[in-house]
Order: sequence, then C-alpha cells, then structure tokens
Amino acid sequence: MNLQAQIEELYARESKEFGEEYFHAFDELKAALNEGRVRAAEPDPSSSSGWKVNTWVKKGILLGFRIGRIEEMPGDPSPVPLRGTPSPKGRGQGSKSRVGTATSQFRDKYTFPLKDLPSDRNIRIVPGGSSIRDGCYIGQGVVAMPPMYVNVGAYVDDGAMIDSHALVGSCAQVGKRVHISAAAQIGGVLEPVGAMPVIIEDDVLVGGNCGVYEGTIVGAGAVLAAGTILTGSTPVYDLVRDAVYRREGDKPLMIPSGAVVVPGARAVAKGRGKELGISLYTPVILKYRDEKTDQAVRLEDLLR
Repeated sequence: MNLQAQIEELYARESKEFGEEYFHAFDELKAALNEGRVRAAEPDPSSSSGWKVNTWVKKGILLGFRIGRIEEMPGDPSPVPLRGTPSPKGRGQGSKSRVGTATSQFRDKYTFPLKDLPSDRNIRIVPGGSSIRDGCYIGQGVVAMPPMYVNVGAYVDDGAMIDSHALVGSCAQVGKRVHISAAAQIGGVLEPVGAMPVIIEDDVLVGGNCGVYEGTIVGAGAVLAAGTILTGSTPVYDLVRDAVYRREGDKPLMIPSGAVVVPGARAVAKGRGKELGISLYTPVILKYRDEKTDQAVRLEDLLR
C-alpha cells in the first residue's frame, strides 16, 4: 500500500487505539513534507486556479494530531547554533539544530516537535524566539527574522524572507523569493481538508501588517501594500482592468499576477449606512508592476 492509500485508510478508522502502523505512516509523511516531496497543495495547470489541493496530505497532518499525546518539551538553555558553525560533537562538520524558543518550556503534541534544519540549505534563522514546526518545507537560502512562526504543512520555497512577527500558517504555500514583511499573516487552512490553503506565488511582496486568509491565491509578482487584508468574503476592485475579483463557490479569491494592491474603501450604497456616510474596507488594484515598482521591490534584496 502506498503512503497516500495508507493515510486515507488510517484516517477513516474510528479507533482510539493506535498501533505502530499509524506512527510509521505519519513519520513517513512528515519526512516527505520536510523534504518537499509532498505538499498540501501543488501547481496544476489543468485547474482553473492553477493549483490543486492534496486532501490526503491534510488528512495525514490531522492524523498526527489525533495520535499524538501532549508532552513537556523543555527548551534548550543554550544558544541556537548558527548554520554552518562547528557542531558540538565534532568541529568542521556543520550543525543541525532545532529552531525554537531558547529558554522556555512548552507543551505540545509529541508528534510535532521543533523542526531540524540541515546546514547545507544555508537557511538564516536570526536568534530571538522564532519557531518552525516539524513537518514543513523550508527551501534553500530562506531568511527568518525574530520572532516569526511557520506551522506544520507549510511550504516556504527558496530565497523567501519571513520578517519579524510574521506568521506562515498550516499548509500555506509560499513561493520563491517572496518577502513576507513584518507582522504579516499568511493564513493556512488545514480544515476542511478539501479547502484550498493560502497560496503566495513566486516574487510576491507582502507588505507589513498584511493579512491573507481563506484560501486566497496571490499571483506571481504581485505587491500587497502595507495593511492590505485579503479574504474570501471581501471583493477586490481592479481599477486598471475594470473588474471585480471575489471568491465564487469552490473557486478561491485570486489576485492577478503583477497586481499592486492597496487598502481602500467603498461607500455603502443604500439604507442607513448610506445616510450616515459609512464606507466599508475593500482592497483596490491601482496598477500593475512597472519599472518603478520593480526598483522599489529590489531594495528588499539588501535585507537578505
């Protein structure tokens, strides 16, 4: 039985007793997630959104919570070694360390400890309280500023930067060279298992204090100005193409590639809201990336 079929079969059981087959299957799934061999969602050119959800992967993650018991996980009182520094067990061998809080204790499902990060990926985790949960993929050259958090099932591709106080939620997919600015939140969507997680495609700039939720897909090269909030229930007005984008049925909210999105407002058109002159928040696409925008975005490379 292949891993997908095994996860599907175990997830469907209603047992409260978990034999070794549960743990073997979950460990295999977690290893595949850590290495990027399986993903909660992946590109699919045949789909209208360009992506497809792998529901069995989400089921496997939920299975890990079901079978895991809560244990004390004492924090490491010693500083987290920098990538590429000599290992305490042998000089010149590099280091492989877990990334998490350095001085505190925590209690969690023992099936989801802190993630081991190998030195050969050249990942920079700056000291100061960041955590990366086991069972997610962190690509080559990712930079993480403290404090930040990456949850299980997430996929963060090569060259991305996760700034201070930023969140990458469970099963979120973050593309190459994406910059997630300070205090931005990339929602995940673990449940329901068939729902599309949040997807940020390659070369997107997510400004400070942005929030992307409810399975929104942000197209390659888009720029989200500081404070922009994207959800499935909020329409996005495109002033350039005279269009309105919103979630429709199973189709997620999709931000076009290269769009520059800013926070905006629209007037209430009827009723008491109109009488009071009330406006509602809405994201607005003011333009699409041009040479001036690209020059501003390139300044972000100096932080990497």
